[in-house]
Amino acid sequence: MTRLRNLSLKAVTTAAAVSAFGMALTGVASADTAYNAAATYRCTFPGIPQQDVAITASLTGPDSVPAGTTVTPGNVGGTATISAAVHTLLTAVGYDGIRGTATVPVTAARGTVSGPASGLSIPETIYPAGGPITVVISQVATSSIPTYTAPATAGSDTLSLGTPITAALQFHKASGNTWANWNMSCTPKTTSPAQNLAFSPNFVIT
Repeated sequence: MTRLRNLSLKAVTTAAAVSAFGMALTGVASADTAYNAAATYRCTFPGIPQQDVAITASLTGPDSVPAGTTVTPGNVGGTATISAAVHTLLTAVGYDGIRGTATVPVTAARGTVSGPASGLSIPETIYPAGGPITVVISQVATSSIPTYTAPATAGSDTLSLGTPITAALQFHKASGNTWANWNMSCTPKTTSPAQNLAFSPNFVIT
């Protein structure tokens, strides 16, 4: 009887462990939804007029958020791409590289975002001559990532890119191998119809 009892307890324990492992896997999967946004912004540059910049943004978070709870997104980042024509203008005034950090505001239609994502890294890069330039923007250990608090009632919520997107940059001056400070400011380009600044998909509020 003792041996049978021990075997029975072992089977129950094993089943519980397998069940818990399955729940853990389900939890990981449910917290790995990618949310993406894209829009064209008008940005300031040193030595040349405002120019169009194609901006993308991304983050990961749960596939659903319980009403009234607070979560912190992860993998916050994106890209900023300027055209070959703008690259030519920057080359003409002597700039061939960039580094710095970006601050990206995000708004919520129903819930609350605690602030902008700031300190997003723009790594030092010297660009080859000609062609478009794509700047990678990424979350690093020193970045400040805002929290999102869901509305009090179930349904859905829309997160959107805010304005202005700003960046504390240094542009590399090719002639003297020096770096010049520049505070960039970007606002959504005015179009008709207006651009969609929303992240897709919507947050599901349960």
